[in-house]
Amino acid sequence: MRAGPEIFGFARHADSISQRMPDHLQRYRQKRDFRITSEPQGSAAAGEGLSFVVQKHAARRLHYDFRLELDGVLKSWAVPKGPSLDPADKRMAVHVEDHPLDYGGFEGVIPPGQYGAGTVIVWDRGIWEPVGDPHEGYRQGKLKFDLYGEKLQGRWTLVRMHGRAGEKQEPWLLIKERDEAARPASEYNIVEELPDSVLGAGSKAKKPARKKTAKRARSKLALPAQARKAELPLTLSPMLATLVDEPPKRGEWVYEVKFDGYRLLARVEGGDIALFTRNGHDWTSKLKSLARAIDALQLPDCWLDGEIVVQNDQGVPDFQALQNAFDTSRTQDILYYVFDLPYCDGHDLRAVPLRERRALLQRLLQAHPQSRVRYSEDFNAPPEELLDAMCRLRMEGLIGKKADSAYTSRRSPAWIKLKCMQRQEFVIGGYTDPQGSRIGFGSLLLGLYDEQGRLHYAGNVGTGFNDKLLQSLSARLEALRTDEMPFADKPTRGAGFGAGGGKPHWVKPKLVAEVSFGEWTRDGRIRHPVFHGLRTDKPAKAITREKPMHLEEAPAKRKAATKTRAAAKLPAGLKVTNPERVIDPSTGITKLELVQYYARVAPLILPHLKGRPVSLVRAPSGIEGQHIFQKHGAPIPGITHLDPKYDRDHDPLMEIASAEALLNAAQQNCVEYHTWNSTTKAIDQPDRMTFDLDPGEGLKWPQMQEGALLVHGFLEELGLRSFLKTSGGKGLHVIVPLKPGPDYETVKEFSKVIVEHLARHVPQRFVAKSGPKNRVGKIFADYLRNGRGATTVAAWSARARPGMGVSVPVEWDELPQLRSGDHWTIRTIDERLEIDAWREYGKAQRQTLTRAAKALDFELPPAKAAPAKKRKRGA
Repeated sequence: MRAGPEIFGFARHADSISQRMPDHLQRYRQKRDFRITSEPQGSAAAGEGLSFVVQKHAARRLHYDFRLELDGVLKSWAVPKGPSLDPADKRMAVHVEDHPLDYGGFEGVIPPGQYGAGTVIVWDRGIWEPVGDPHEGYRQGKLKFDLYGEKLQGRWTLVRMHGRAGEKQEPWLLIKERDEAARPASEYNIVEELPDSVLGAGSKAKKPARKKTAKRARSKLALPAQARKAELPLTLSPMLATLVDEPPKRGEWVYEVKFDGYRLLARVEGGDIALFTRNGHDWTSKLKSLARAIDALQLPDCWLDGEIVVQNDQGVPDFQALQNAFDTSRTQDILYYVFDLPYCDGHDLRAVPLRERRALLQRLLQAHPQSRVRYSEDFNAPPEELLDAMCRLRMEGLIGKKADSAYTSRRSPAWIKLKCMQRQEFVIGGYTDPQGSRIGFGSLLLGLYDEQGRLHYAGNVGTGFNDKLLQSLSARLEALRTDEMPFADKPTRGAGFGAGGGKPHWVKPKLVAEVSFGEWTRDGRIRHPVFHGLRTDKPAKAITREKPMHLEEAPAKRKAATKTRAAAKLPAGLKVTNPERVIDPSTGITKLELVQYYARVAPLILPHLKGRPVSLVRAPSGIEGQHIFQKHGAPIPGITHLDPKYDRDHDPLMEIASAEALLNAAQQNCVEYHTWNSTTKAIDQPDRMTFDLDPGEGLKWPQMQEGALLVHGFLEELGLRSFLKTSGGKGLHVIVPLKPGPDYETVKEFSKVIVEHLARHVPQRFVAKSGPKNRVGKIFADYLRNGRGATTVAAWSARARPGMGVSVPVEWDELPQLRSGDHWTIRTIDERLEIDAWREYGKAQRQTLTRAAKALDFELPPAKAAPAKKRKRGA
């Protein structure tokens, strides 16, 4: 068997790397004062391959810096909109000065007054492999290459536009080529879907330069019990609420005002205050006086989440007044209502229940009150009455939040919004001529995108404007004029188009309008609309029709929730002995809590246990006592003892096929459930291949995340779809579903080839030998889990370790948000039970090793012929 192909391009292009610092870093250094900025001055040290990095840079305007290692430096382009996976998107890329190689690991805040002032994060990184001679391609202005990053994959091209080579800022285009990694923009926008750093919250990136400030005297904060030590991340994606049609009827909820403003997150670190919109745009320079007010609060290092508003004469938030404040530079009128505290004082509070986060936030804001930074109060009254009161006050509505909800950087049904009237964003696709004495335009032609990325006409709005707004908006529309109609379906006058008369004019669909309206017509038009203002914090391509969800009818992704809640109560016949006995002294978790946890997750864990031999990890003296690993014949009610033929030398193997067996095992001190890689239908033919990513001593979590993504990328190169779950302990598990066929020995040997390939080509990250001494600072991707009789902890199983983490299925794009392999515990898991991250697992269960074996020149044994069917008599 020969070694596999050099996937990821790890072969060194030694002749292209200069061993001395190139002179063309002079421009880079001249622009920076390294006594003030923490940016690296420059290092000539090269890596193991040609590296690339994409840095998200929230400067005066948000953009993405695309950098390729060549000739000992990072050749750099500023890409305003960021990379797109759609080959039809030709993204502008402005060629800028070369950067030193060690800039590729830079994250931090470039201080005000310095070149590029703003926040920088490492949005993606990896290896690039040129197609042909990269020097010739770079000179000729057509550079083709393959990317092997954590987010960006496949073939790309950088093309120089017409102009003179060597211009100060040459215009280029960054284009994704058509291959398996390409995706249409209407289906997937990678910069919006994956906004965060690949280094993770625990990154050891260089700290930003900080102003010298007097040390603030304050008593030690009493932090909630579930707060976890963590570095303050440079970026944070906010939690978003789900629109619903009525208040929930069950559970404990808190209700706040739905403010008519802009979402704003504030990062506080010492004397540095940075303000970000929901999409990561840095608005600190726009809101300098608000930043000073936040600084005066004398807060510990933290992230705040809230909404900025401007109130009208009646004290009601007014969205148009907020826009006017920015237009007239009267930002001193802007108030900041703060409602959450995801990080505080060196701790991650996202897993802390909402009520506890808010109690701490209220104490902090009251310690040094500022009139412009206010705590968003919640109200103790029936939500129907509150909503009625909000509507009478002409407020937008209510936000409801589960009192025990964790903070998750995505849209969640744990936060809901209830609106007084229908109101949402629309894309402006055109306008009509004004009639009579009206100036500017008559009405705006509005549209919404469908799932295929087509813009459909939704009606027009002609009210809500004053003369000043008509003039200013007309100028912006004029600049976007086009002869091409942007709507997929041409508006007709019979459908309400051009109400009020006036000739239509088309504009590029770039502007987003906030509009309230009475109702939707049957043909998808809005009635009685009123314009409230333009939104600059949401991209036009993301604007679709909002449809309220009924909380009792969860979407497909959360179907598991209903089943889980139904199983939450213990069966009447189950008696838990010593229920108050503490089994985890580090948290005080009791035996009853563990049994109740398994009652809640029974509908989720049983599909991973049924039909498979199971091994039990029992902890009769608690998790700090001796553990018993039991594979055979436990006398537990409800447990199935399998046919002795599966393991003739021992007592029968076991199967857990019912909630009764699961809970009886937990009552008898079983903490962990481990399963084989095959089912009893084909006991010697695995239906999955498992890689247990085990971190060696000294390996940091960001390197574990990076390693998992490399495994995922390599498996994809081999044509194998894989699924991720936390281990509940220190590591991660990568699962490859398979169609049963090859025997255990074949699958184990093939998984070993994959691990050896990774260790050979990425030796700085992987090792192929087990044992603590071999994997110091590295990952052992344990292929031994693929042998006959070997087991892996099941999805949704708790772990017999301090904190009692849980092995949880996750989506690959959630990996950057994970804090560790025990990200969830049996006490913080409830909201996660509503998410089916492996909903596509079944579709992958028919994949085979054939293509992957061919790529690695691995010889699969011939498939066994199916046993001949007996002929029926008389046939």
